[in-house]
This record gives sequence, C-alpha cells and structure tokens, in this order.
Amino acid sequence: MAEALVIKGLSKRFGGLRAVQDVSFTVQENETVALIGPNGAGKTTSFHLITGFHRPDSGSVLAFGHEVVGLRPHDVCALGMARTFQVAKPFGAMTVLANVMTGAFLRDRHVAAARDKALEAIEFVGLSAREQTPAKDLTTIDQRRLEMARALATQPRILLLDEVMAGLNPAEIDQAVALVKKLSARGLTIVIVEHVMRAIMAVARHIVVLDHGQKIAEGAPKEIVENPEVIRAYLGSYVHPPAQGDAHA
Repeated sequence: MAEALVIKGLSKRFGGLRAVQDVSFTVQENETVALIGPNGAGKTTSFHLITGFHRPDSGSVLAFGHEVVGLRPHDVCALGMARTFQVAKPFGAMTVLANVMTGAFLRDRHVAAARDKALEAIEFVGLSAREQTPAKDLTTIDQRRLEMARALATQPRILLLDEVMAGLNPAEIDQAVALVKKLSARGLTIVIVEHVMRAIMAVARHIVVLDHGQKIAEGAPKEIVENPEVIRAYLGSYVHPPAQGDAHA
C-alpha cells in the first residue's frame, strides 16, 4: 500500500506556547486514520499546518510524495488535499448548490461542468433535497454535510475531517459514521479529528493520540483503548465509565 501522507517532525510555537511538538505519523493510501486527544492537544493546529493555513516552524508534510510546507492552502488543495473545519462557515446567503460550486471551480472554471460536479457531491452526501436552500437555514448535521460536499467538489485524494460529528445527536452520529465509511469505500484517504469515540472505533484503522502538542501513542484502535497513558490523558471516561449516581462524574 502506498503512502498518501507522511508527516515528519512537525512543530509549531505561538509565542511561548508549543502547540505542536515534533509530531510524526504516516497515512497509507485509502486508509482512515483518527487524530484524537483532549482539548488543546494540537489536533486542529496540526490540520492547519498540514493544509497550509499555518506554516510550521520545522518539519515536513509530504502528500503523495510532494512537499507541501510553504504552499498556500489553495495550492495544497490543488494537489488533492481538502479539509473541513471544526466550525462550519458556509456562505450563508448562498444556496447549498452555490456553496458547493465554489469548491468545484478549483478543477473546472466552466459553470456547467462545475455545477455537475457540485450536484454529484451534494447527492453523495445526501443533500439533494436541499440544493436550493440557503446555507444559513440548514440544520447542524446538514451544515456538516455541506462542509463535506464542498470539500468533495474539489476532487480530493486526501480528505481531512475536523470534528464533523460535533453537536450531533446519536442518530445523526450514526448517519455521519455511515457517510465517512462511504467516503472510504469511494477510495479516499481520510484523516479525522473527532471526540466521539464510538464513531472513531467504527471508522478508523489506525489512531494517533496527541496530548499537549506531542504524540503520546499510535496504533490500532484496540491497542489505543488499552494503552495506560492514553487512558490517563484522554480515554478514562470512555474505557471506565463512571458508575450511576456518581456525583463527581
């Protein structure tokens, strides 16, 4: 299996804060890798560094063998790496279709072709019934779907998903898990940041754990949930749920 994404020694400081420190991991082609850890662990900052929104102080990011450090976000996207954002920020007054077409224009400047690609992405994520709805009127889960559709319209090979299940109820999480599996089945390489552990266990083949900007563990899901350091730093309540009536839960 070929290497899709190779992260080596990625580091970033903001003043005196070491947001990411010497992080390295590899994502194989058509693999789904989860990046997990407590709030402030450096997960979203890592996404910013990988996709060109921040420049690392040191380190390397190879996407299918191409160094992307120093490239601007739209150039990274043109190489085939797209992302969603933790806080969905659609063009609120524009329709779902118009929003997704903004992504499709990366590959094709012809309106008819971009519209066709946008409609394909909208159908894939299950938003066909909302294509003429202003983005500001969408529910939370549909805004997450819109984020995915806009990224998919750029025709990526690598897709980075940043907490696409945040704020969803259990039934909506199940729908989101099914969509991520569908994306993987389509052949996409996926890196997902998520706090919903049952979702991570359902979709990820490999998990990388960050804490205070450093990688503290990586491995198969079963290995991660049994790792004492990961349990201490992050998974305690998932692996050992508090007893009913525990006032300190």
